[in-house]
Amino acid sequence: MTPPILELRNIDKRFGRVHANRDISLTLHPGEVLALLGENGAGKTTLMNILFGHYLADAGEIHVAGERLSPGSPAAALAAGIGMVHQHFALADNLTVLDNIMVGSESLWRPWQSRGAARRRLLALGQEFGLAVAPERPVGELSVGERQRVEILKALYRGARVLILDEPTAVLTPQESEALFATLRQMVSRGLAVIFISHKLHEALSLADRILVLRQGAVSASFARGEVDRGQLAAAMVGHELTVPERGHTAPGAPILRLEDVSAPGLENISFTLHQHEILGIAGVAGNGQSALADLLGGLLATTKGRVWLGEVPLPGGPARLVSAGVGRIPEDRARGVVGDLSCAENLILEDRRLFSRLGWLRWRAIGDFARELINAFGISTPGPAAPARGLSGGNVQKLILARTLTRQPRLILAAQPTRGLDVGAMEYVHGELVRARERGAGVVLISEDLEELLALADRVAVMYRGALSEPLPVAQVTATRLGLLMSGQGFAGGEHHAA
Repeated sequence: MTPPILELRNIDKRFGRVHANRDISLTLHPGEVLALLGENGAGKTTLMNILFGHYLADAGEIHVAGERLSPGSPAAALAAGIGMVHQHFALADNLTVLDNIMVGSESLWRPWQSRGAARRRLLALGQEFGLAVAPERPVGELSVGERQRVEILKALYRGARVLILDEPTAVLTPQESEALFATLRQMVSRGLAVIFISHKLHEALSLADRILVLRQGAVSASFARGEVDRGQLAAAMVGHELTVPERGHTAPGAPILRLEDVSAPGLENISFTLHQHEILGIAGVAGNGQSALADLLGGLLATTKGRVWLGEVPLPGGPARLVSAGVGRIPEDRARGVVGDLSCAENLILEDRRLFSRLGWLRWRAIGDFARELINAFGISTPGPAAPARGLSGGNVQKLILARTLTRQPRLILAAQPTRGLDVGAMEYVHGELVRARERGAGVVLISEDLEELLALADRVAVMYRGALSEPLPVAQVTATRLGLLMSGQGFAGGEHHAA
């Protein structure tokens, strides 16, 4: 085997009492894909930030092609050939592809820019690696998949020998994901080394030559291709075997939510009906109206046309009235679901404060007892009810929101991207809670970009594309391939949006 292009030796990092990285070592060879997996808070992000120079390790060394990398310097990491493509792209929409790639790659003190040479190099890289994008196109006109190509080209243009991909398929259709994997395989065959960070286990199993699992800041397992299956990999990540929630065959009940030819900013002629004992899945690439639909159903966006019914009455306006009417909301952005400076206990009663007050005074003993009960029931990892919510990990913030929402047993649940960025253990928990809510009679609108999640949980699935909604279809009649085509606009019945 060729000498390693990258070595991390005994990396250790603490943030106060939190031991984020515990004596981590890894190697990466040219032409190799290493998948880095782990629960939220396992230390993946900290480790990559140390590698890229954003953090200084308390102990340990990094070597690139045998040379020690200067610690704490992103410029040194770039110069050594470390490239990183973040989940949220760092591109300027108003600039062209060429301008975005050239920004930061040439000294500001040069009297002129070598645009012609840069354009020729960009075209050559695109042809060599199957990443063709017109240099003159404004980034604002590109699809999500094309923008990702630009981010990868930007890293290659700067001479990346090691490419770090952080959740690279989170915003891609299945077809775009397959195209990305084909490109990565071609790049790896030419000697590029890749670190692939993902929560999608099937992707790691399909793409990686080796899989490294982190748990509680340390390396818990390492597997070569073919040595592990999905169940074993999930167990290595969370420390126990996972169970898939079984979605029973409960017959749909009475209609609980109806949208009749509804339009609003970002939405066009939306119609569907949701029943009791039903999960309606809404798929789509980010930016096609899912957030607008969530805001509409969550009381944050008013309709410009059409009607929305909750049971037999119009859907009340405003979040407070919605909550009183029995609507539970799990927001897309977890930060919008909690107040970070308030305690866990205070966040758990935000929607039921009047139940814990007497003559205008809060009953703190009752609040503490209630909070402890929910913390235990939902497995929220926190020092205690008085701890501020901002100190919780993403998965535990989501559990806090679920505890507050589901304890009230709402008849309608709006779950917008409920497992985005969560590890497999936290995802298992969220899925189980949604299925249990369906079984007791609630209707659930599940908005997700994870097609596996939708196909596993939903009774019917529809796709959003440019603010419009396809006809909801029974989950047995759809596949990930069919949904992916709809998500990219192919076969989308423009203007024909049917009520179920």
